[in-house]
Amino acid sequence: MALLTDLSLRQALEGLSAKTFSSEELTRAHIEAIEAARPLNAYILETPEKALEMARASDARRAAGDPGALEGAPLGIKDLFCTDGVRTTAGSRILGGFTPTYESTVTTQLWRDGAVMLGKLNLDEFAMGSSNETSAFGPVVSPWRRRDDTAPLTPGGSSGGSAAAVAAGLCLGATATDTGGSIRQPAAFTGTVGIKPTYGRCSRWGVVAFASSLDQAGPIARTVEDAAILLKSMSGHDPKDSTSLDVEVPDFPSFVGRSVKGMRIGVPKEYRVDGMPAEIETLWEQGIAWLRDAGCEIVEVSLPHTRYALPAYYIVAPAEASSNLARYDGMRYGLRAEA
Repeated sequence: MALLTDLSLRQALEGLSAKTFSSEELTRAHIEAIEAARPLNAYILETPEKALEMARASDARRAAGDPGALEGAPLGIKDLFCTDGVRTTAGSRILGGFTPTYESTVTTQLWRDGAVMLGKLNLDEFAMGSSNETSAFGPVVSPWRRRDDTAPLTPGGSSGGSAAAVAAGLCLGATATDTGGSIRQPAAFTGTVGIKPTYGRCSRWGVVAFASSLDQAGPIARTVEDAAILLKSMSGHDPKDSTSLDVEVPDFPSFVGRSVKGMRIGVPKEYRVDGMPAEIETLWEQGIAWLRDAGCEIVEVSLPHTRYALPAYYIVAPAEASSNLARYDGMRYGLRAEA
């Protein structure tokens, strides 16, 4: 059964479709893997009973000939997404063990397509951090180690639990959020694939807010194709979110594997900064060479406002965080201490 946790999302869906194994078998394999990997602290809350219930329902739908796009796939959910009847903490004690009576739009769409919830994944408190060390439930440890070194490594953050769980085979894919790098950076740290979509592509409704004009939900997965499959289910217009884009959702998986020959690729000269480490410069050049070898035309472009991006972020993000977190004052909302 352990081999089931080595499958990509696409491979698992193909195996389920071929009836090589059931969603219940696939889910049990992941539950066992989660139990064995608890020292990683990737999950804040495990929901094995709910997962098996959802898996059995999924197997029944497949047997009836009515499978969804993610039918039977066990996923991990970042504990920033509200889940009906399942505790949601945002990695904080401030919420006081909050159990929502509603479901976020993103997770609603995943369940609509037949996915199974294994549990809620760890994160930096209120998604503010880049190492997953600020969580009230303790830091997440990366499943990766340096060669000949047992020192624990950070999986990055804030979606550290999502990245570590995917990298360690503790779910087939995970939801995550990105305000200033919280999907892209942990994906880079753990050798997984993460996408911060265009703002408004995925609904923010039911996602605990950090900085509302920057927050965006997206997937972390093992492969580009897996990320495309998840993003297609997560995307879509939501009238409950005033910033949601009312546009058609592309068939993202259909773009995977297409040739890039003939494309014109702009390389911003401002993205090379003084003091950039030689190894990063080498990787940058390697990426350009790969595109050129694949038949792309490489063009140097200028994005002169790049230098203002980080300063602007550190004005907007803390201001919006201050506004959003003001509600957790113990009177209107959140934990109230006796003192």
